[in-house]
Amino acid sequence: MSRERIFKLLPWLSTPLLLLLLFVLWDLFIKVFGISELVLPPPGTVLDSFIDMVQRPETWQHARVTTFETVVGFGLAMLFGVTSGVILGKIPWLELSLRPMIVASQVVPKVALIPLFVIWFGFGVTSKIIMAAMLAFFPIMLNVQLGVRSVDSGQREVMRSLNATRWQTFTNLELKSTLPYVFAGMEVGIVFAVIGTIVGEYLGGSEGLGYLVVVTLNQLNAPELFAVIILLSALGLALYFTVTSLKRFFIPWHESVYNKAEVSR
Repeated sequence: MSRERIFKLLPWLSTPLLLLLLFVLWDLFIKVFGISELVLPPPGTVLDSFIDMVQRPETWQHARVTTFETVVGFGLAMLFGVTSGVILGKIPWLELSLRPMIVASQVVPKVALIPLFVIWFGFGVTSKIIMAAMLAFFPIMLNVQLGVRSVDSGQREVMRSLNATRWQTFTNLELKSTLPYVFAGMEVGIVFAVIGTIVGEYLGGSEGLGYLVVVTLNQLNAPELFAVIILLSALGLALYFTVTSLKRFFIPWHESVYNKAEVSR
């Protein structure tokens, strides 16, 4: 096998082994210290609860609600984040004027806004979508702004010397230079969107996986609570890898995509 092929296969072997090691250490920790199942259930019990939980139709209904809220919130964050990032990147004086307000809006604890969103938008999906969009907006906007400002001035001069139009300069230079930054923001933003959705459902929801966490917690059902957390992690990973797959499709020429095999050399 070539080194590149081994490097590609390594995660498929190492990740399951690490998970297996984690579960073994988890089980040993419980047995050695005699921890009650009400506090920390053993992996076998959690696995049984997880299998039982995913067989219920209502579980997948909660998962669909959470996925919908996350994807829509992330889409709104992309729309406003990319637009504002481009504008602020192109107009430095406007960015300097708005920076204090933008930073102030981000340092406010989002948990404190949930009651307001519930009052304004009710217990439905709207408040969770807004929460997901708010958390995902900032990293997307910052990365797009950085990408716009990172376009090499020398390359701009080359495009001008070739009598390129503004559209040609945008598509052949600015867009390609900015896309890696856009996807960097997306990778962070999708994680924040999931967190925003779950926090919204946890504090003011009547459906979704965050709401399911509250239900299992009130029932003191620790095995099922861990099962819901595992399902949430799986959903977050699926959305994250969807974004990284889009990156491989849209910017296959970028070093972060095609040069991963070189790390092992």
